[in-house]
Amino acid sequence: MKSLQRLMNERSAKTAARFMTAICYLLMLLFTAGLVLSFIGRQTFVLHTRTGTYDSAIYSEADHNWTSRGPTVSLKDQVRVLAYDNDDNVDLITQVGLSAMYAVNVIPLIVCFWFLSRVFDNINKGFIFTDKNAVYLLYYGLIQIAVAAVVPFIKMLIVFLANQFTRSQIHIQTGQNLISDLVPNIAFIVAAYIIHYGVHLQDEADHTL
Repeated sequence: MKSLQRLMNERSAKTAARFMTAICYLLMLLFTAGLVLSFIGRQTFVLHTRTGTYDSAIYSEADHNWTSRGPTVSLKDQVRVLAYDNDDNVDLITQVGLSAMYAVNVIPLIVCFWFLSRVFDNINKGFIFTDKNAVYLLYYGLIQIAVAAVVPFIKMLIVFLANQFTRSQIHIQTGQNLISDLVPNIAFIVAAYIIHYGVHLQDEADHTL
């Protein structure tokens, strides 16, 4: 117990906050790079053609042998493209649909980690019980909940719209991890309330003094 208490001090907390701020910036950078890779056609998907099935196909290369290429990105959802009726080719509109699905998944996460980086940066500066931290955590939790609960339906809408204008049809299985993605982020809303309540307790104590 004493060894754990040594970790719960201002110096350790600020060191951890600085580290987590850097991690947030790194994740934002990686997600942004992933967007670029997706937009240039380096997003993987399962491709079904008359000549075979390719588990890691990408739009930017005709050769779907995954050992021959550089960095790629993918959605955690199962995305399949059927090109039977399009001479085994993937249409540009299909690629636009794939990138749009990646964007609606990743852009909210970039915003989330920016909010989280502000919280850790404030903690590093010694500003812990502040309304800003409460608001940042609230936004983080709400956006993550929206990503878990709403984004799957947006992806299905994108698939529906893309399939109206292309012969290479997209199929997606999404939302399988709804509960596991949803429940942990409710904790951030609770944490936001705790900080908000702490701020008001501090204000009442200051007014009493």
